[in-house]
Amino acid sequence: ATCVQGGPAADLRAMASEDGAAGGAGGAAAAAGGAGGVGGVAEGGSSVQLPIWRMPSPMASPLGFFETAYPLKVYNSLTRTKVPFIPMKGKRVLWYMCGPTVYDSAHLGHARTYLSFDIIRRVMVDFFGFDVVLAMNITDIDDKIIMRSNERGISFAELSRFYETEFLEDMAALGILPVDVMTRISEFVPETLAYIQRIMDNGFAYASNGSVYFDTVAYQESKHDYGKLVPENVGDAGAVDEGEGKLEVESRGRSDKRNPCDFALWKKSREGEPWWESPWGNGRPGWHIECSAMSTAVFNDMADGHVDIHSGGWDLRFPHHDNEIAQAEAHFDFQQWINYWVHSGHLHIEGKKMSKSEKNFFTIREVLDDYSARQLRFFFLRHKYNAPMDYSKAGLAQAVALEKRFSDFFDNVKAKIRTNAVAGAAKWHAADGDHSEHVLANAIVDTRAAVREALADDFDTPAALLHLQRLVTATNKYIAAKEEKDETPVPYLLIQAGDTVTRIFRVFGLVFDYPIGFGDEGGAGAGREETLAPVLDAVTSFRDKVRAAARAGDTAALLAACDEVRDVSLRAAGVQLEDGKEGKPSTWKLRSAEELESEKKEEEAKRDAAAARKAEQRKIMEARKAAADAAGAVNPADMFKDEKDDEGKPAYSKFDADGVPTHDGAGEELPKNRVKKLKKAWAVQKKKFDKANA
Repeated sequence: ATCVQGGPAADLRAMASEDGAAGGAGGAAAAAGGAGGVGGVAEGGSSVQLPIWRMPSPMASPLGFFETAYPLKVYNSLTRTKVPFIPMKGKRVLWYMCGPTVYDSAHLGHARTYLSFDIIRRVMVDFFGFDVVLAMNITDIDDKIIMRSNERGISFAELSRFYETEFLEDMAALGILPVDVMTRISEFVPETLAYIQRIMDNGFAYASNGSVYFDTVAYQESKHDYGKLVPENVGDAGAVDEGEGKLEVESRGRSDKRNPCDFALWKKSREGEPWWESPWGNGRPGWHIECSAMSTAVFNDMADGHVDIHSGGWDLRFPHHDNEIAQAEAHFDFQQWINYWVHSGHLHIEGKKMSKSEKNFFTIREVLDDYSARQLRFFFLRHKYNAPMDYSKAGLAQAVALEKRFSDFFDNVKAKIRTNAVAGAAKWHAADGDHSEHVLANAIVDTRAAVREALADDFDTPAALLHLQRLVTATNKYIAAKEEKDETPVPYLLIQAGDTVTRIFRVFGLVFDYPIGFGDEGGAGAGREETLAPVLDAVTSFRDKVRAAARAGDTAALLAACDEVRDVSLRAAGVQLEDGKEGKPSTWKLRSAEELESEKKEEEAKRDAAAARKAEQRKIMEARKAAADAAGAVNPADMFKDEKDDEGKPAYSKFDADGVPTHDGAGEELPKNRVKKLKKAWAVQKKKFDKANA
C-alpha cells in the first residue's frame, strides 16, 4: 500500500523522516514559540513540513519559577522564620560549623549536634545537589583546657590532641562524614592577630592591661547592631561572664573593660598559661575571635569573607555567635556576614538537663556500647533537628523497633524479588481494592513527592520517615493481597518500592552503597550476598526436598535434621531461614549472627517462661486434686467433732445421729439457721466421701 503525499498525516509522519529530528532555524523557531507552538521545516533544506511543537508551561508566574529553582526553606535563627535558601554562587555552599572544645570526652550533646548537621549536609549534597564546602574549628586553647591540663600536670597541647583524636574517632563511629576543612586555633594565631588589629584600626576594639577588648558601645553607635540573634540577652552579665571564661572573670573581672558587655579578643596570659607574642603583650586568643578569624582565613578568597551558613548548638547563639557577628562585621565593615544561621536544639536526658551531678551524663562511647550507630541515627532522625529533644530509653526502643520494621521490609522485598524472577510477572491487573499494582505505583510516586516536600521544609526528617513508613505499609499490603490470592507480585514494583526507601536512607546516612537495604557495615554486604546466594539457594532447595520426602515416609530424623539446619547451622552463619507455606518455597534472609542469636535467646526465654507457667499450673492442679482426695477421705459423721472455736475449745458439745452439731461448746442449743447451714455442709461432704469410697 502507498500513502498519498501531503496532508495532516504526512505532516505528522515527518517526525520519522530520514532528515532526522527538528533543528536549525525550524527547531529554534519551535523552541521560541512557547505555548502557542510553531511548525518548522526539516534541516537540510527538505520541504517536509514538521509538526507543531508546543513548549510546556509548568509555571504560571515568575514566583513559580523562583520556588522551583529554590525549593529549600531553612529556619534562619537571624530572622526566626523559614526563608528560601539561596546560595551566594550557583550551587556552591560555604558552611562554617562551630566545633568542640576538646578538654573532655564527647557526650550525647555533641552527638545530637554533629549527627543533626551531618544529616542536613547529606540532604543538601545528595538530595538537593548542593556543592557544600564545610569547615569546622577545633578549640584547642581555652580556659577549660588550661585548667584541666594543669590539674593533670600535662601541656594544653597534649590534653587537647588526646581529646581531639577521641572526638574524631567518635564522629567516625557515628558514621559522620569528615569535614572538608578542619582548623585549630593554635595554628591560626598569626591570622588572629592580624584580624584583631584590623578591628582596632576600624575603631571597634581597644587594648587594656595587656588584653584587647571589643568595644560594644562604639559598635552600636556606628551603623551596626549588636546582639542580632538574641537582642533580648544583651546586657545579661551572667551570659557575658560565661562567654569570657572562668579564668578571665576570676583574674581580671570587669576592671579592664570600658563597658560591661565588652568581651576579650586577646587575653593576657598569667603564669602557667600558654602564650604567644603580640603587639599588646604575651597572651592567647579569646574564645569568640577564633571562629571569625578562622572562617575568614578559609573562605575569604571564595566570597570576600561572606559565608552562606554558620551552624552550632542552640546555646551558642548568645553571646558566642552574636559576638562572632560583631567581630566579623566590624572587621569587614559588613552589614551581613552570615546569610543563614542554623542551630540544633537542646538535648535533655529523661526530661532533665544532662549533668554529671544528676548521674545522667553519657559519653558517645558509652551509648555505642548499648546501641548501634544506625539506631542512634534513627533516634535523631525521628526528631526535628532544631527542636528540643528528650533522650530516653523509651525513645531509643522506638528507634530500634523502627529499624527492625524497615529491616524486615528490605528482607521481605528482596526475598520476593529472588523467588519471583524479574522475567516473571509484569502485568498490572485492574484496580482491585486498595492493594493493586496501580495503588502501589501511586504510593511510590506520592511518597517520593511527599519526602521531597518534607525535606524542602527545613529538613523535616520526622515527616519524611513517616511517609516512608506508609510506603512500607502499602507494599506489605500489596504482597499480602497477592499471597492471599495465590498470585505473584510484580517484581518491578517491589524493586521500585525498595529502591525508593533505600535511596532516602542512603541520603540520611543509614545505608551505604547497596542496591536495596542496609547491607553489612563496612561495605561488604553486596559482595556477601552475591557470593552466598547460589549456595543458599541450593541449601534451601535441598531442605525443601528433604522435608517433602521425610513427610511422605514419616521419617522424624530427616525433619529434625532440617530443623537443625534452620535453627543452628544457618543461624550461626547469619542466615535466617523461614519455612514457606504448604507447597511454597522457603526463603532466606541475611542477618547479623549476633542478632539472630539474641532473638534465639529471647525465644528460648519465652519458651522457658511458658514451660515454667505450665509446670506451676500442674502443681496447682495437683494440689487441688490432693486436697479433694483428702477431703473425700473424711467421714461426714466425724467432720465436725474436732472443730475448735476462737479460744481453741471444742466448738460443739452435742450432735444428732448423722454427726451434725445441735449445741455449741457451752451446751447452748444452736439457732435453726446455723443448724441448716451445717447440714448443707454435711451433705456436700457425704457426696465426696461416698464418691471416694465407691
